[in-house]
Amino acid sequence: MAGMKGLKKKRRIQVIVVAFVALAGSTALIGYAMRDGINYFRPPSDVVAEPPAARETFRIGGLVEEGSLVRGQGETITFSVTDGGASVPVSYTGVLPDLFGEGQGMIGTGQLVDGVFVAKEILARHDESYMPKEVVDALKDQGVYKDPNEPGS
Repeated sequence: MAGMKGLKKKRRIQVIVVAFVALAGSTALIGYAMRDGINYFRPPSDVVAEPPAARETFRIGGLVEEGSLVRGQGETITFSVTDGGASVPVSYTGVLPDLFGEGQGMIGTGQLVDGVFVAKEILARHDESYMPKEVVDALKDQGVYKDPNEPGS
């Protein structure tokens, strides 16, 4: 009978060790992803104030600046993304989302190369309610964003 009790205790210790190892592993992975700058969000003002390291992949978001959209040769499109405080030139090769346009919210994932954000992916944010909280906060910080649900806007 005593052997059964010892086995249960040993089993519990094994479970705790496995859980601890899994937790340590996932924490290390998250740390690695952060270090790699994967999808780390930066508003344009931050990118201009403190340009990220070359080759760091991050997300930028804000509004497509009016008058900045240029459809270039082939499929490359250039435009500027702004949070009202600063704007960053963006270059993107590929098919833009249907809702993409000047004055609309957007998020891009890519890298800053010689001061130009070279986007690998562009997401359009047509409706403020779909805009990520970070973008809304950045626009609010710059006094640009008006909450459609707030009185007096």
